Amino acid sequence: MSEKKLMKGNEAIAEAAIRGGCRYFFGYPITPQNEIPEYMSWRLYEVGGSFVQSESEVAAINMVYGAAGAGARAMTSSSSPGISLKQEGISYIAGAEIPCVIVNMVRSGPGLGGIQPCQGDYFQAVKGGGHGDYKMLVFAPSTVQEAVDIIYTAFDKAEKYRIPVMILGDGMLGQIMEAVTLPEMIDVTKLPKHSWAADGTGVGEKRRIINSLYIQPDVLEEMNKKLYARYAEMSANEVKVETYKCDDAEIVITAYGSVARIAKSSVDILREKGVKAGLVRPVTVYPFPSETYLALAKKDCVKKFVCAELSMGQMIEDVKLATNMLKPVEFYGRSGGNVMSPEDIVDFVLKEGK
Repeated sequence: MSEKKLMKGNEAIAEAAIRGGCRYFFGYPITPQNEIPEYMSWRLYEVGGSFVQSESEVAAINMVYGAAGAGARAMTSSSSPGISLKQEGISYIAGAEIPCVIVNMVRSGPGLGGIQPCQGDYFQAVKGGGHGDYKMLVFAPSTVQEAVDIIYTAFDKAEKYRIPVMILGDGMLGQIMEAVTLPEMIDVTKLPKHSWAADGTGVGEKRRIINSLYIQPDVLEEMNKKLYARYAEMSANEVKVETYKCDDAEIVITAYGSVARIAKSSVDILREKGVKAGLVRPVTVYPFPSETYLALAKKDCVKKFVCAELSMGQMIEDVKLATNMLKPVEFYGRSGGNVMSPEDIVDFVLKEGK
């Protein structure tokens, strides 16, 4: 039976992953996601799983590669610089068609930066991040409950498309405490076996080889085409987006993750001031909900878009592409770990509207 509990974001994500079938976690400490490995370190053993604090982030992602390659539900989590260190392994995993789940609780940067929330890893998450042509299914939850719901089914999505799935959060989402309804624990003994998994079964069959090395250019090109056909299928089936008060909106504010919660309050304040504002919130930042943006851009009532981000401007590029620049797209952002208030966005909209 489902249960409701007051939980910190990081701990709720960890519990939901376990309830969704995760039995192997490999990670290395870094603020502000440390509660995830800390929680996994004792909780996994209660359900017969395994936790390893690796010697580095590089080691952690390669341990995920090994466990997931054997067909297990494996995940890792980190924050910004740690995710950067995992990028080579993530590219290998994508090239080898291995499903896994990766959580990034973004901190401010570049470099070591600070431990405050930020959204400066958007490009890294949605444009590949590592080397070569690959994509991930990237979710950007705005509440702890949404993060719980997403990660609970993330392993199913990863296995369906045989790709890494990333949860793109930030320090606010990881540290905030909210009441969440936890899903039921799935029976991992009833999970399907994978015909591709190098798990020691299938003796006498064709050898199961997990690999991302293709020396012949034509062979590698066909592999890339195969992957991109899968990404196209994912784009057709997995796009998630929320719109709020957009039916008659003249100003469309767009934001993702924690900032979208702030932006939604801005919309309400603007409405009270007589400004017809609305909100578009991508839940999947890859695949990006381009059709929603283009449909809004074609509406006569829409005058402009305002992209609010905790960065120097990253998602705004996808917004401009999605809208074909049929309407102006303006940017309001904070960085360095500073977080805007709803009133900050309101002031920007009213000032720019003069």
